[in-house]
Amino acid sequence: MRAIVIHAPKDLRIETVAVPSLGPRDVKVRVEAGGICGSDLHYYQHGGFGTVRIKEPMILGHEIAGTVVETGGEVRRIKSGDRIAVNPSQPCGICRYCQQGLQNHCLDMRFYGSAMRFPHVQGGFRQMLVIDEAHAEPFTADLPISAAAFAEPLAVCLHAARRAGPLLGKRVLVTGSGPIGCLAIMAARRAGAVEIVATDIAEAPLAMALRVGADRGVNVAGGSDGLDDYKQDRGTFDVLLEATGNEQAFNAALPLLKPRARIVQIGIASTDFRIPINVLVAKELELRGTFRFHEEFGLAVDLIARGLIDVSPLLTATLSFESARDAFELAADRSRAMKVQLTFA
Repeated sequence: MRAIVIHAPKDLRIETVAVPSLGPRDVKVRVEAGGICGSDLHYYQHGGFGTVRIKEPMILGHEIAGTVVETGGEVRRIKSGDRIAVNPSQPCGICRYCQQGLQNHCLDMRFYGSAMRFPHVQGGFRQMLVIDEAHAEPFTADLPISAAAFAEPLAVCLHAARRAGPLLGKRVLVTGSGPIGCLAIMAARRAGAVEIVATDIAEAPLAMALRVGADRGVNVAGGSDGLDDYKQDRGTFDVLLEATGNEQAFNAALPLLKPRARIVQIGIASTDFRIPINVLVAKELELRGTFRFHEEFGLAVDLIARGLIDVSPLLTATLSFESARDAFELAADRSRAMKVQLTFA
């Protein structure tokens, strides 16, 4: 079969790779849709992010869905012909964190298309994928494959919303209106947020934020003056969902938060990210990290399948995997693209 393999920054190749053998509890999946994620773009543009770097050729991709074509002899939950979203998170299940229900902090985590460990974990941008049946999340025949491929990034945002605590009746600020920011808006709205304000430095993402549920979008490219009204009485927002990983965006949001507001940091920041800790102390702000997901993956598939969260507006374009370089260049252009997906026929 053929796969999309990254060798170095901008060195993206379509290569022939072996189809893994099928174990007794495995299912073989014909991959039909794969979304290009921010981490995929980091590998393509920079060879990694932070301290994570490509050290060997790696198949990219972890936002994937397709159809089961074969099952192992001990598989009971999944059958050939099932349409599934693939959960790319593979915790070991036996380490102390897995045993405590913190599978996203597994000490031996394997995550598709990740260079965090060596040898790297090969990803899902390939024509055929063999997975443990535990990582197959079936969905109904009437759901488009393209929508199912949004399950992974939506699961990230559902976990982030959970880290924020109860959102019913809360006023939420979302900084960064790319795919994750927009999915965070959807998650917060579904959780009962009464007001959502989104920020960005470009108009196209803000227009999408409004389309998917934000009450107001503010362009902060020229500064945050448009948010000054929210500074009254020591702040307005109960929750900040920070999706940029940008120091300036983070710090500009602090005056807009109420005392004891919660900050959920979704975006991955650079190592020299500076926080005015005295502001957090004086306003008793809570800073919470959020990392991947676990049980939220099945919930994401269910919410999409039931039509409770409509991810379709976020899909900008679908290209053949043979045009991978064009697809990655398009995905990197925020003025033209929100989410770009690949097909693998």
